[in-house]
Amino acid sequence: MISKEEIKKLADLARIDIGEMEQEKLASEIDAILGYVKSIQGLHPDKTFSLENVEEGLEVGTPRNIMREDINPTEPETHSKELIAEFPNSENNYLKVKKIL
Repeated sequence: MISKEEIKKLADLARIDIGEMEQEKLASEIDAILGYVKSIQGLHPDKTFSLENVEEGLEVGTPRNIMREDINPTEPETHSKELIAEFPNSENNYLKVKKIL
C-alpha cells in the first residue's frame, strides 16, 4: 500500500496541494492502479491463444465506407455575397470591424 508520505512527495513534485481526504482517496486509487498493473505483468507473452474455433470471415456488422465523398457541397462565394451584404461595413469583399487593440 502506498503511504501518505509518498502521496505528499508526489504532490510536492507535481506542485499541487492535496488535503488529507484527497490523500486517502488518491492512495486507494493508486493502489488499485498498481494492482491492475501487477496483474497485467503476470501475463506471459509466450502463451499463445488458439484461433482454431473462430469462424473464418466472422465480422460484426456489414463493412461500409464511412468517409464522405470529397466534393464541395456549396459553390464558392454563394454565402459570401449574402454575408457581406448583411454586414454593416465592408470594403472590396472584406468585412471591416473596429480596431480591438
